[in-house]
Amino acid sequence: MSKKKILVAVDGSEYSDLVVDEAIEFVKVVDGTIILVYCHKKFPSSMAQPYQEDVISHIVSEAEKVVNPFLKKIKAAAVSVEDRIMEEPAGSAISDIARIEKCDLIIMGSRGLTNLASLIVGSVTNRVLQTAPCSVLVVR
Repeated sequence: MSKKKILVAVDGSEYSDLVVDEAIEFVKVVDGTIILVYCHKKFPSSMAQPYQEDVISHIVSEAEKVVNPFLKKIKAAAVSVEDRIMEEPAGSAISDIARIEKCDLIIMGSRGLTNLASLIVGSVTNRVLQTAPCSVLVVR
């Protein structure tokens, strides 16, 4: 029997801590591995050098600041983890990664950080629920 692959989507919001806690407990029960996914904002495409490189470097640095505490927490719990830092849009990236990695489950929060997500409750979550190739556990 192979290890279960659990995709865990984080965005740095308060829900991300809850999602990671749930994922750690779940993965311990099913003897699985976590694929931690974070989607950063889009890289600029129409900016002159060296400014474009500076902005890209800043975006990657900020993404690592969000992801690293979660990686440490998961590793401290003695759970196997891999990370994927992707470019937006999060709704399609999460489903695409789950499909490519043949994940057994996606765990994500019911709400996120973006102002748009506050207006359209759980817009990324709703998108993933509609397009995911596997079951989705939504943490509130």
